[in-house]
Amino acid sequence: MWAVRGSRPTRTVETRYQWLYLYGFVQPQTGRTHFLCLPKMNGALYSQALADFAGAVGAGPHRQVVLVVDGAGPHRNQAVVVPEGLHLITLPPYSPELQPAERLWPLTNEPLVNRHFATLEELTAAQEARCRVLAGMTEQVRGRTLFHWWPQVGK
Repeated sequence: MWAVRGSRPTRTVETRYQWLYLYGFVQPQTGRTHFLCLPKMNGALYSQALADFAGAVGAGPHRQVVLVVDGAGPHRNQAVVVPEGLHLITLPPYSPELQPAERLWPLTNEPLVNRHFATLEELTAAQEARCRVLAGMTEQVRGRTLFHWWPQVGK
């Protein structure tokens, strides 16, 4: 951009982004995953994601499930509705390395790198296809998310 020396150049910028948020859940001991692609990251959609996850794992009055979450804003939102049988444990601040689900993102991003998606629907389709592939890669997911200090069920 050209400008007269000594003046500050101005440029009109039009940012036209559409966003896709991937909500991911993992059971480190088995490598089982559960993903949802949603348009936003907020308390209402996080509540929806929790309800979907609780239904997928059978959480309820007869099955209690503990879910470790980080301190992201929507996780702390007062409007979040936690389904019956699901218990949230919040990690200490500034400790993302303790969250097993953080290790999923490089795996979910692999088919998206260096690609252009003309529409949000194309991106969503590619991301959903990758999540279906990851559902079958339980040993690889387990190897990335089962930390040596993670509690072992049945031991």
